[in-house]
Amino acid sequence: MIKIKEAIVVEGIYDKVKLANIFDTVIVPTGGFDIFKNRNTQMIIQKLARSRGIIVFTDCDRAGFVIRNFIKNIVKSGVVKHAYIPEIEGKEKRKSAPSKEGFLGVEGVGNDIIKSAIEKCGVSENDKNRRFVTKADLFADGLSGGENSFKYRKMLTKELDLPHRISANMLLDVINSLYDYDEYKSQIKLIKGGE
Repeated sequence: MIKIKEAIVVEGIYDKVKLANIFDTVIVPTGGFDIFKNRNTQMIIQKLARSRGIIVFTDCDRAGFVIRNFIKNIVKSGVVKHAYIPEIEGKEKRKSAPSKEGFLGVEGVGNDIIKSAIEKCGVSENDKNRRFVTKADLFADGLSGGENSFKYRKMLTKELDLPHRISANMLLDVINSLYDYDEYKSQIKLIKGGE
């Protein structure tokens, strides 16, 4: 696994699964054109761009470029890098026919091509000594698996200016992207002290 600082924004869940086997970072799927109306995903992408930078990694077809340009336009501050795959004709294994334009998407190209594309856009290595927030931390702090978990998560997302509908897993990814462990613990003390 290659640890990188920047979060990677991809089109779909299959792209996310493929990249999660290569890179140790937050990977955010846009849901394709759903990004145009999904304010929660837009907010997460904007926050990630400001805190750690993002790499937009969409397919090389027209739809991929429309999504790429939309993301570039909604991120008003922060770092946005772009990674591109070459136009390779073919179809993904899970599909019965090639895409409309006949090119492989991110999920269909080889791992070496993906690594090369991400490296070319100038990634930063993650701090290997950093203490990350874990699922066990969320449980111990009452944010998952407990009677008041939803209430505490809602309080935390409000305090961090995040969408309240964010899942526990995405919350964990976002916390680790935007804050270090000590900052997270300070927020927990703040929300639990304010009861």
